[in-house]
Amino acid sequence: MPIPDYQTLMLPLLKIAGHGVVHFNRDVVNELAVQFKVSEEEQKELLPSGKQEIFDNRVGWARTYLKKALLIDYVQRGQFRITERGKKVLAENPERIGVAYLSRFPEFVEFQRPPRPSAA
Repeated sequence: MPIPDYQTLMLPLLKIAGHGVVHFNRDVVNELAVQFKVSEEEQKELLPSGKQEIFDNRVGWARTYLKKALLIDYVQRGQFRITERGKKVLAENPERIGVAYLSRFPEFVEFQRPPRPSAA
Protein backbone atom coordinates (compact mmCIF):
# COMPACT_ATOMS: atom_id res chain seq x y z
CA MET A 1 0.00 0.00 0.00
CA PRO A 2 1.44 3.40 -0.91
CA ILE A 3 1.98 6.02 1.77
CA PRO A 4 -1.32 7.91 2.16
CA ASP A 5 -1.49 11.58 1.21
CA TYR A 6 -2.03 14.23 3.87
CA GLN A 7 -5.73 14.68 3.06
CA THR A 8 -6.37 10.96 3.56
CA LEU A 9 -4.74 11.26 6.99
CA MET A 10 -6.86 14.20 8.20
CA LEU A 11 -10.01 12.37 9.32
CA PRO A 12 -8.19 9.46 11.01
CA LEU A 13 -5.95 11.98 12.80
CA LEU A 14 -8.99 13.95 13.99
CA LYS A 15 -10.65 10.73 15.16
CA ILE A 16 -7.57 9.89 17.23
CA ALA A 17 -7.68 13.39 18.70
CA GLY A 18 -11.39 12.84 19.39
CA HIS A 19 -10.53 10.82 22.48
CA GLY A 20 -10.30 14.21 24.19
CA VAL A 21 -6.87 13.84 25.76
CA VAL A 22 -3.61 15.53 24.83
CA HIS A 23 -1.82 13.56 22.12
CA PHE A 24 1.89 13.46 21.37
CA ASN A 25 2.81 13.87 17.70
CA ARG A 26 5.12 10.83 17.66
CA ASP A 27 2.45 8.56 19.18
CA VAL A 28 -0.09 9.65 16.58
CA VAL A 29 2.39 9.11 13.73
CA ASN A 30 2.97 5.59 15.02
CA GLU A 31 -0.76 4.92 15.45
CA LEU A 32 -1.52 6.13 11.91
CA ALA A 33 1.33 4.03 10.51
CA VAL A 34 -0.25 0.94 12.05
CA GLN A 35 -3.74 1.94 10.92
CA PHE A 36 -2.60 2.45 7.31
CA LYS A 37 -0.20 -0.51 7.39
CA VAL A 38 2.79 1.67 6.52
CA SER A 39 5.80 -0.60 6.83
CA GLU A 40 8.92 0.37 8.77
CA GLU A 41 10.75 0.60 5.46
CA GLU A 42 8.10 2.97 4.05
CA GLN A 43 8.24 5.04 7.24
CA LYS A 44 11.95 5.59 6.62
CA GLU A 45 11.48 6.83 3.03
CA LEU A 46 12.73 10.40 2.77
CA LEU A 47 11.48 13.43 0.89
CA PRO A 48 13.63 14.43 -2.11
CA SER A 49 15.42 16.90 0.20
CA GLY A 50 16.59 13.90 2.25
CA LYS A 51 15.83 15.76 5.48
CA GLN A 52 12.48 14.31 6.60
CA GLU A 53 10.50 11.10 6.31
CA ILE A 54 7.61 11.30 3.83
CA PHE A 55 5.06 9.78 6.21
CA ASP A 56 6.00 12.11 9.09
CA ASN A 57 5.78 15.04 6.70
CA ARG A 58 2.30 14.08 5.53
CA VAL A 59 1.03 13.58 9.07
CA GLY A 60 2.53 16.98 9.90
CA TRP A 61 0.67 18.65 7.05
CA ALA A 62 -2.59 16.95 8.05
CA ARG A 63 -2.08 18.23 11.59
CA THR A 64 -1.26 21.75 10.38
CA TYR A 65 -4.35 21.92 8.18
CA LEU A 66 -6.60 20.71 11.01
CA LYS A 67 -5.08 23.36 13.27
CA LYS A 68 -5.59 26.13 10.71
CA ALA A 69 -9.28 25.13 10.53
CA LEU A 70 -9.34 25.26 14.37
CA LEU A 71 -10.28 21.56 14.66
CA ILE A 72 -7.26 20.85 16.86
CA ASP A 73 -5.13 23.07 19.03
CA TYR A 74 -1.46 22.82 19.91
CA VAL A 75 -1.00 22.45 23.66
CA GLN A 76 2.78 22.80 23.51
CA ARG A 77 5.55 21.68 21.20
CA GLY A 78 4.80 18.18 19.97
CA GLN A 79 1.36 17.95 21.61
CA PHE A 80 -2.17 18.68 20.48
CA ARG A 81 -5.81 18.08 21.39
CA ILE A 82 -9.19 18.35 19.71
CA THR A 83 -11.20 21.58 19.97
CA GLU A 84 -14.95 22.03 20.40
CA ARG A 85 -15.17 22.70 16.66
CA GLY A 86 -13.28 19.47 16.02
CA LYS A 87 -15.76 17.57 18.20
CA LYS A 88 -18.67 19.07 16.23
CA VAL A 89 -17.06 17.99 12.96
CA LEU A 90 -16.67 14.43 14.25
CA ALA A 91 -20.32 14.47 15.37
CA GLU A 92 -21.26 15.17 11.71
CA ASN A 93 -19.56 11.86 10.86
CA PRO A 94 -17.95 13.05 7.59
CA GLU A 95 -16.77 10.39 5.14
CA ARG A 96 -13.60 12.35 4.45
CA ILE A 97 -11.91 15.56 5.52
CA GLY A 98 -9.76 17.31 2.96
CA VAL A 99 -9.03 20.80 1.73
CA ALA A 100 -12.51 21.12 0.19
CA TYR A 101 -14.15 20.19 3.51
CA LEU A 102 -11.94 22.54 5.53
CA SER A 103 -12.79 25.41 3.17
CA ARG A 104 -16.07 25.86 5.08
CA PHE A 105 -14.07 27.47 7.89
CA PRO A 106 -13.07 31.13 7.38
CA GLU A 107 -9.81 30.70 9.31
CA PHE A 108 -8.74 27.95 6.94
CA VAL A 109 -9.71 30.01 3.87
CA GLU A 110 -7.60 32.87 5.21
CA PHE A 111 -4.67 30.47 5.70
CA GLN A 112 -5.04 29.28 2.09
CA ARG A 113 -5.21 32.80 0.66
CA PRO A 114 -1.98 33.82 -1.09
CA PRO A 115 -0.09 36.57 0.69
CA ARG A 116 -0.79 40.05 -0.53
CA PRO A 117 2.15 41.86 -2.09
CA SER A 118 3.57 44.39 0.30
CA ALA A 119 3.33 48.05 -0.60
CA ALA A 120 6.72 49.20 -1.81
